[in-house]
Amino acid sequence: MTGRGFFVTGTDTDVGKTWIAAGLIRSLQRAGLRTVGMKPVSCGCVETASGPRNEDALILIRHSSEPPPPYERVNRYAFVPPMAPHLAAAAAGVTIELAPIRRDFEDLASGADAVVVEGAGGWYVPLNERETVADLARALALPIVLVVGIRLGCLNHALLSAAAIRSSGLVLAGWMANLIDPHALLIEQNIESLRMRLPAPLLGTVPHMAALDAERIADGVTRTGSDPLTF
Repeated sequence: MTGRGFFVTGTDTDVGKTWIAAGLIRSLQRAGLRTVGMKPVSCGCVETASGPRNEDALILIRHSSEPPPPYERVNRYAFVPPMAPHLAAAAAGVTIELAPIRRDFEDLASGADAVVVEGAGGWYVPLNERETVADLARALALPIVLVVGIRLGCLNHALLSAAAIRSSGLVLAGWMANLIDPHALLIEQNIESLRMRLPAPLLGTVPHMAALDAERIADGVTRTGSDPLTF
């Protein structure tokens, strides 16, 4: 690997991976690291004159260090239908392959101190007939940041995801608690239950926001003397 960084995965889809990845990018930039974002596989794109464009990938590009990385390196596989990646790829007559993604990562990493890579959906989302997001993370060999959407059912989802990450042989660097449901009950108790059980530090808690803000998310990222986000 020619660069360093983190792979951001989530307990499910729509738990805030993109904005937390953007917040991690800003946190690393504040530490003096030239940091860029990457979302290799995306669905739910919009057709443009330049080809399919994904809002999540564009958010990561906007928060990346200057000069911004080219879209095609950030998001090689972009599909319009909002469906599972392997199904969207099959409908487009495309096979998602890990080797080109690895080359894109190495290209981005060669000009940066860190690359923050956002996965697609959860840990075992299929990418093709044989491989999943877990295989992609292994191919990039990055430590993992797990985004936990705090809502009913999050305890089971988080503990299962953490166990799956560790069984994949990768390092769980830490987890972020994202308060996506302002009406969830016993929020602090749920976070404390996870803090006691997850085999990695809580890197920060993201409050529920009417308008998501990478700077506010970066403000909440915990930085200590044993900071897992310090290279």
